[in-house]
Amino acid sequence: MLEIKNLTKKYGKMLAVEDVSFTIPDGQVGILLGPNGAGKSTIIKSIAGLLKFQGTVLIQQIPSREIDAKKIFAYVPEMPAMFEALTVREHLEYICKAYDVSDSEHYMEELLERFELTDKQDKLGNELSKGMMQKVSICCALMIKPKVILFDEPMVGLDPKAIKELKETIQELKNNNITVLVSTHMLDMVKDLWDIMFIMNKGKIVGEYLKKDTNDKDIDDIFFEITGGEA
Repeated sequence: MLEIKNLTKKYGKMLAVEDVSFTIPDGQVGILLGPNGAGKSTIIKSIAGLLKFQGTVLIQQIPSREIDAKKIFAYVPEMPAMFEALTVREHLEYICKAYDVSDSEHYMEELLERFELTDKQDKLGNELSKGMMQKVSICCALMIKPKVILFDEPMVGLDPKAIKELKETIQELKNNNITVLVSTHMLDMVKDLWDIMFIMNKGKIVGEYLKKDTNDKDIDDIFFEITGGEA
């Protein structure tokens, strides 16, 4: 479960996010939507521990700043950053050691094959394209078998095959009772995945919807109705 309670963030005198609260239960996929400047990036970076903020973020009811929460939380950033001198495989091995993941070899091979990185596993971080870096970042996040996982624009830069694999992976995470939050502007990519949707505008949550209550209403229509047609 991911719980956000009264999260507020200021940059100097500018209020970027004001008193935001929402919850995503175990085994559900939440999506965070909003036009540019709505505050999505601030929320994402706050959840990921990259920003100081007022309020509370709980990972499986554990404060996000505590080490026990970090052990069960994974984050796939919009702009992945690789270690230039590590190979693809060494990135995954590094994550396994950092998170004390045991019996990881089979799962590592499975992920490398699934995201078509097996023949790229000896490439260095500075030799990778944006799409390949994104795949490595996804694999690193999955290696720790998190209880809560956060994807920030995860499909940008991916080829169609990788997008298909990622969508199937998210469905599998959901089926395994993992909490998933996806922040994106690619509505078509998530319309078959979501269970609960949060729409942000001007630093606040302005709409919250359960898929089961929308009568199969198109996600685009809901989004544009709430945001007034802003892209």
